[in-house]
Amino acid sequence: NRKPVSGPHSTTFVATPEGTALAYGSLVFMALLPIFFGALRSVNCGKSKNSSDMPETITGRDAARFPIIASCTLFGLYLFFKIFSQEYINLLLSMYFFVLGILALSHTMSPFMNRIFPANIPIKQYQLLFTQGSGETKEEIVNYEFDTKDMICLVISTVVGVWYILKKHWIANNLFGLAFALNGVELLHLNNVSTGCILLGGLFVYDVFWVFGTNVMVTVAKSFEAPIKLVFPQDLFEKGLGANQFAMLGLGDIVIPGNCLMFSLYPAPSSLKKNTRTYFYTSFLAYIFGLGMTIWVMHTFKHAQPALLYLVPACIGFPVVVALLKGELTEMFSYESSEEVLPHTPRLTHYPTVSGSPASLANSMQSSSSPRRRRNNPPM
Repeated sequence: NRKPVSGPHSTTFVATPEGTALAYGSLVFMALLPIFFGALRSVNCGKSKNSSDMPETITGRDAARFPIIASCTLFGLYLFFKIFSQEYINLLLSMYFFVLGILALSHTMSPFMNRIFPANIPIKQYQLLFTQGSGETKEEIVNYEFDTKDMICLVISTVVGVWYILKKHWIANNLFGLAFALNGVELLHLNNVSTGCILLGGLFVYDVFWVFGTNVMVTVAKSFEAPIKLVFPQDLFEKGLGANQFAMLGLGDIVIPGNCLMFSLYPAPSSLKKNTRTYFYTSFLAYIFGLGMTIWVMHTFKHAQPALLYLVPACIGFPVVVALLKGELTEMFSYESSEEVLPHTPRLTHYPTVSGSPASLANSMQSSSSPRRRRNNPPM
């Protein structure tokens, strides 16, 4: 009887100490991978001249709305699972995440493929174009450009997708989950520290309320079959790759803190520039501490815990303490990301036309399912 709510948690299966340590250690390690590499890739993405690859900015208003939107979505899913057949809902969700997972995993693999692709193999360009109307009213719906390397990434990602659809294997789930988390950290950007505090604070209340206040989160999580969590078996030593007793961690407990950590990597004012990475490393250690506290409390009291209950105080408190000790608290909260770093952050006001590389296609699909984000205009 699993309790797959937000945060890492276990089933009623009594695991060995070795199996428990391996499962929770692996979850922590997997959670750190998309945060660290997604943050670094986001900085490189921000410096890119390709506007289709630019991160999208979350403003304070977006951050305040996000917990409300998430609550409505969660409760809507709860009603759907109560009214309609769980089998058909999960079939539709599986197809959606199958397509989105292929694109996200392809985007994740793309930089690695660029490095290892043999130079002696010719690279061919392809284009997939769908239009609507004709003549002057002709409008592009999909303009998808890709090359040989992108094709290889898409083929590999499709194999993983078919594996997940047919078997629902935990390794395939984690490959898609890691890709979603990395893309979420890489392609979303906060415009200032206050926005991060609003976002974390709102989701802190959201997580605690829906986990402890109602059974909605538990019901949806038990019914929802999609790669929206990382899992690792606690009975791996007993059953090998066929293990089925899992510890779990929701992707929201990775992406949201990861976005706040990523902000500290962007160039800061002169008063902070010399020590910019100090805040990133502090926040990174705070995340490890908060996740460790979640696991310890859950394991001690044998009850599922909302990870943000521990992650939010740690991820906000640690950097604030460091800023106080360095005398930079005012500068930290008054700092907004520079337009030089994010010169073309898009403003999403409608479902976008798809064009460009697999990276931009994955970005577009993820943006379509996210709250509206606007370009941040720094103060003059």
